[in-house]
Amino acid sequence: MNRFLLLRLWTLAWLTAVWVLLWGNVSVANVLGGIVVGLGIMVLLPLPKVPVEGRVHLLSLIKLLGVFLYYAAESSLSVAWLAIRPKAPPVTGVLRCRLAIKSDLVLTLCVDALNLIPGTMVLEIDQTRRLVYVHVLDMGTQKSVDSFYRSVRRLEKLFIAAFERDSDWKPSPLHFQEYERYHGVVGDESTPLDKRRDDKKIDDERKGDWT
Repeated sequence: MNRFLLLRLWTLAWLTAVWVLLWGNVSVANVLGGIVVGLGIMVLLPLPKVPVEGRVHLLSLIKLLGVFLYYAAESSLSVAWLAIRPKAPPVTGVLRCRLAIKSDLVLTLCVDALNLIPGTMVLEIDQTRRLVYVHVLDMGTQKSVDSFYRSVRRLEKLFIAAFERDSDWKPSPLHFQEYERYHGVVGDESTPLDKRRDDKKIDDERKGDWT
């Protein structure tokens, strides 16, 4: 209940801040108006509930932000060099990888981070199987592909450490519903043969294989 109340207060504060920014100046009237508009939006146009199944670890979150900013700066320089170098355009393509992130909310945050890093763009997400298909600007060499997978794995580990450590994980009932829909019965290990083969291909790809 306390977590739900904090999330509602955070949403109201965010909507109020957006309202004040739209008006361009901070005043008592604008702040009060933002609160009224924010409450109206939350009551009349409520967003669907997103289960929060872990907890935030501040130090890990700070480390995550630092690594993300480093990757963003490094990728910006790489993209700039690819644009001005006296060579043919880089070989682009789509790579896929499986993420060990369990929460849909944290998965969304991780995808947003990948989209904000220059040179990468998530094209598709397989929510049930936790697969992401990412367009990569430069994948002309095995070194570039390995570098991409290392970056994704490091971000994945940092997101898990920051938001969903096993000791804090409390899965939502929605996860069991998704498992039932995909596997048929909770705990059933009988996955169709074609899906097992596809899973093996993806696991091999995580080791560095790519097509």
